Amino acid sequence: MPIEQAEKARTFRALHERSQAFVIPNPWDAGSARILAALGYEALATTSAGAAFVLGRRDGGMGRADALANARAIVEATDLPVAADLENGFGDAPGDAAETIRLAAEAGLVGGSIEDATGRPDDPIYGFEHAVERVAAAVEAARALPFPFTLTARAEGFLHGRADLDDIVRRLQAFETAGADVLYAPALPSLEAIRTVCASVGKPVNVLAARPGLPLSVADLEAAGVRRISLGSQFALAALGGFVRAAREVKEQGTFGFAADALPFGEASGYMR
Repeated sequence: MPIEQAEKARTFRALHERSQAFVIPNPWDAGSARILAALGYEALATTSAGAAFVLGRRDGGMGRADALANARAIVEATDLPVAADLENGFGDAPGDAAETIRLAAEAGLVGGSIEDATGRPDDPIYGFEHAVERVAAAVEAARALPFPFTLTARAEGFLHGRADLDDIVRRLQAFETAGADVLYAPALPSLEAIRTVCASVGKPVNVLAARPGLPLSVADLEAAGVRRISLGSQFALAALGGFVRAAREVKEQGTFGFAADALPFGEASGYMR
C-alpha cells in the first residue's frame, strides 16, 4: 500500500531535525528515482535542469505544468518523500508562488523551493522586499495545507553574478523570519562562506554539493553546519557525460569499449517495476 502523503511529510521534516546531515539526491525521471530509492537514499528532490534536459530544453525552459508533471512521475515512482525545485514559483507575483505551492501539494510533493531569481538576464534577482513577500506568500500557502509541507527559500545571487555574501545572508535571515523551513544559497564559493551562512541562521541549511572546483565531502559539509546536501543537476550531468563519451567513442573511434562500464541490463531492469 502506498505511504500516505502526510506520513511522507512528517518523515521528510524529521530528516531535517537530526543532528547529522543527510543527502537528498536529484532524479530527473521515474527511472532514476527508482534507482536512487533502491540504493538506499531517504528522500528525493527534483532537478529543474535535469527535467528540462529530458524534454530537450535548457534549464528554466519548463513551465509549471511540465515541472509538476515531472515531479508527479517521480512521486509515483517510489514511496520516498519528494520535494521539488519549483524555480521562482513560475511567476513574479507573491500569489504565483503561493499557487505553485498549492499545486505542488496536489502533485504529491511534501516540500519545495522558491527562489529569488527572476529568470530575466537583464534583472536576474528580485528586489529584497519583493523577494521576502514572495517567500511569505509561499509559506502561508504551505501552512494552509493539512500536512507539514517543508518550504525551502533560495537566495540565488551567486548563480547570477551577485556575489555578495552579506546580501545573501540578509535575504536568508529575512526568509527565515518569513517562515521558511529550510534556507538555501546555491553556489556558495567556499567552505568559509558555507560556515558563515550556517552560523547566521537558525533553520536548516541546504548546500549544493559535487561542484567542480569545490571538492567537499559530506563530512566537511556536516562539520560546517549543513543539514541537507543536494546535488542539483550533477547526477543528470554525470549520466549525460557517460552517454556522450560512449557516443563519441563509437562515432570517432569506431569502437565499443564503453560497454564495459555500462550498467548491466539485468541490474537496470531489476530497479524498475
